[in-house]
Amino acid sequence: MNAIEVNGLRKEFKAYSSRPGLSGAFRDLFTRNYKIVPAVNDINFTVKQGEMVGYIGENGAGKSTTIKMLTGILTPTSGQVMVNGMNPHKERERFVQTIGVVFGQRSQLWWDIAVQESFRLLKKVYKVSDADYNEHMDHVIKTLDIEPLLDKPVRKLSLGQRMRCELAAALIHNPPLLFLDEPTIGLDVLVKLKIREFLKEINEKYNTTILLTTHDLTDIEALCERVIMLDEGNIIYDGALRSLKEKWGEGKEISFEFLERAELARLQTLTEDLGAKWEMDEKDQIFTALTGDDDEVISQVIARTVAAYKVRDVKINEPSTEEIIRNIYEKGMMHHG
Repeated sequence: MNAIEVNGLRKEFKAYSSRPGLSGAFRDLFTRNYKIVPAVNDINFTVKQGEMVGYIGENGAGKSTTIKMLTGILTPTSGQVMVNGMNPHKERERFVQTIGVVFGQRSQLWWDIAVQESFRLLKKVYKVSDADYNEHMDHVIKTLDIEPLLDKPVRKLSLGQRMRCELAAALIHNPPLLFLDEPTIGLDVLVKLKIREFLKEINEKYNTTILLTTHDLTDIEALCERVIMLDEGNIIYDGALRSLKEKWGEGKEISFEFLERAELARLQTLTEDLGAKWEMDEKDQIFTALTGDDDEVISQVIARTVAAYKVRDVKINEPSTEEIIRNIYEKGMMHHG
């Protein structure tokens, strides 16, 4: 069963330009010059029930626009959207019963009333029975550790506290599908970990589908096996996070700290036939060989270096997901052109 099906989805905005001077301003009153700018450019993807998918891209890549179309806030310019077997825009009433949404930037809690009053109102809105609410929400409240916050008004909460309450609020009706737009923005590490653990748990327990947009790639690594990557309104990658790393994570770095003075030129000559490139950090006297992913080559580089110099320390680093994604944005466009 597919939770989300998107075909040829497109959203265009009109970008108006103003004409200079007073006469220009006057003419603008009657006719405006504008050009059509696509925010989302004929994209296709499907998400199966129970998948956790990371939706990533730089600001302005079209992530929020997509989420707004998937949640029925915006109408597509063209293309089809099916979410939980419904058209989000047309079957509004029935549709909102089946999704949970957390926008890092926008609250669904009432500012001046106690958190649990907000929960009660939402429980009514979603027509959740007492039994269902108690069974499900007791668990949510405990796991997110928000019991002590329930009788506080939202305006008295810190950002981390509020986000945990937002997440709980989005789950009052235990929806099969959860949209999270930047849910951990500005949160400290412990809160992030708590939220991640919790999301994993509800995904395992209820097979909840989760679509997550975030700047924080550690969120994605911790939660999602699949990523969809957007650039300028186009999908440039859709697949396993693992293969993304294999495809773009160019090789390994082997860093050496020597007990004696070493020369860059000599290291270069030592490993020339292996295709290793050496760099040196003047300040800490750390020499780094950049190699491919071939284990044989890596062990050769280490063996020869250790034979030539006395070594204090060796580290093998893989490029982080952050670096890989920066790599893709810098080089990737050429390949997709």
